[in-house]
Parts: sequence; C-alpha cells; structure tokens
Amino acid sequence: MLRTKLTQIIGGCLLSAAVAMPSMVQAHGYADHPVAQPFIDQLVSEGFDRQEIRDVLLKAERKDSILKAISRPAEKRLTWGEYRNIFLKQKRINQGVSFWNEHADTLARAEKEYGVPAEIIVAIIGVETRYGRNMGSYRVVDALSTLGFDYPKRGKFFQGQLKEYFYLIRDEKVEPFSLKGSYAGAMGFGQFIPSSFRNFAVDFDGDGKKDIWNNPVDAIGSVANYFKAHHWKAGAPVRSNVVMTQMAKDEWINKGLKPELTLAQWAERGIQTRRDLAGDNPATLMRLETKGEFQYWFGLHNFYVITRYNHSRLYAMAVYELSQAVAEKRNAKAG
Repeated sequence: MLRTKLTQIIGGCLLSAAVAMPSMVQAHGYADHPVAQPFIDQLVSEGFDRQEIRDVLLKAERKDSILKAISRPAEKRLTWGEYRNIFLKQKRINQGVSFWNEHADTLARAEKEYGVPAEIIVAIIGVETRYGRNMGSYRVVDALSTLGFDYPKRGKFFQGQLKEYFYLIRDEKVEPFSLKGSYAGAMGFGQFIPSSFRNFAVDFDGDGKKDIWNNPVDAIGSVANYFKAHHWKAGAPVRSNVVMTQMAKDEWINKGLKPELTLAQWAERGIQTRRDLAGDNPATLMRLETKGEFQYWFGLHNFYVITRYNHSRLYAMAVYELSQAVAEKRNAKAG
C-alpha cells in the first residue's frame, strides 16, 4: 500500500511539542474529535499514515472567530452599494494600476495563453487580497479543521478541503503549519482553496514550484488557468444593460447565477438589451440595490464564470467594475 511520509515534512519538533504540552495539545487538537475519526480512516485507506495525520490534527486549533466570520459573510449581509464601496475605492484602483505595471509582461503572457483579460486577473487579485497585501492570518490547518469538524452546516465540504490540504502538503513538500490564509482556508494572492490549488495552480515561471503564496507570477498564471478551465470566452462581454418595456416579475429576478434564458427569450418577456449582442447569448436578470434605489443588469456567460470563483453576484460585479476602473485609470495614465 502507498505510504506517504508526512513526518519527513513535519519534523521531530511536532512530536516533541506534543510530549512537552500534552494537556494543551489535547485541549485544542482535533485528533480525537469524534467527527475526525472517519476522516482519518478515509485518509488511511488512501495510503496516508494514521499517526502522521493524527500528529497534524493534534496541533490544529479550534478558532471561534472563524465560526463567527463564516456565519456573517459580506456577500449575504450587504447591499450592492455597501459591497461596492469596499472594493471600488480609489486607493485599490491605484494599487491595481501599480500591480499591472509591475507585472505587465506576465499579465500579457497570461492573457495570450489563457484568453483571460489582464484587467480581470488584476481585479481578482485586487478583490481577494489587495494585490497580495492581505492574504489572511489564520493557519490553513486551523481554519479547515475548525470548519470541517465544528461547523456541521458545511462540514462535509471543509473536510473535503482538509483532505485536499493533506495531499497538497505532501505533494508540494510543505510544512503543514506554515501556510496561512483566510478564515475559510483560502490561500495566496488569488485565495485558492486547497482543491483549487491542486486542480488549477500552475508553475507559470518554470522554476519547478507552484507557489501562489510568494510568487505573483505563479499566482497570475493560476488565476488565468482557473478562468480558462471554467470556460471563460475570450472577447465576450461580461454584463449588459437592461431595457424594460414591461415590468419584470419578481420571480424572474436574481433567480440564480447560471443563465437559464437567452437574450431573445428575455426580449419576448419585454426585457431587452443593446442591439449588438446576439439573441442566443444566455443571460440572467439581476437587481442590485444602492441606497434604496435599484439597478438592473444582465449577467452574461463570462459573468457566470466569475461567480465560479465566488458564488455571489455582488462579488462578480465588484470584480468586473474594479477591472474596468483599473484599466481605465491605466490607459489614462498611458495616454
């Protein structure tokens, strides 16, 4: 049976710490948590060593601040106007221009190879971590253990991410407690969860490592690869305006993120858009609130692709508008 050697990565310090402070480790660790037992069994069945998994989980700590944060995500408690104001400030736009200028060659190469506009890549990194300035302060193993074993609502998902994390630290030869990220275990410039790292991270500078934590070149290529894998259509629009010749029914609005009707079908309902878009474009009708007033937009295929990064129309709209603001500012300076 395949035997993975995480102990070579963890080092003897982990075991000595466990011996030196047994009560503290037991009090905070997850190795003996009842929900963790089938999780450990599953990894053992896939070739991992039981004691090596336990050694890591013994040092994983429950963080109540994580449980509090995940219960109140900004995407669910803020209006579009409030959410937009977080990400469309001039400082973040200016920082985006600087990031783009600093990595212009890499962004141009990513756009050419993956078909994803440079401004979209820049905006993703800008929204996620302010261009690498804030990648998160939680140890990833703590975040995923807390949510996997003490957040039943989404425990199965986060146990899956913790499992992916064990594969990540084995394959990339990373010390288990060295990686930090968000309260949800997202990591690096682009905030990849472990499954996204394993599926979409790339070694974009060819140095033999996929480093999204310290290497913006790999981060840029990885974000672009993520979008290509989720079927970004090069040159296609992201959103479109809405012209109503009759009032939309409430059940048509914000129904879901994935477009179910085409623009031609929306036109039959009396809801139209600009004439240069083909009627066979799939579109979802959105209503967004700003200071008690409403905006209506069509989210097109590429808008839906952005929501594959974060399943929120507010998020996708913020990414798109930041991308346009950064591009406009950069072009103005160049002119």
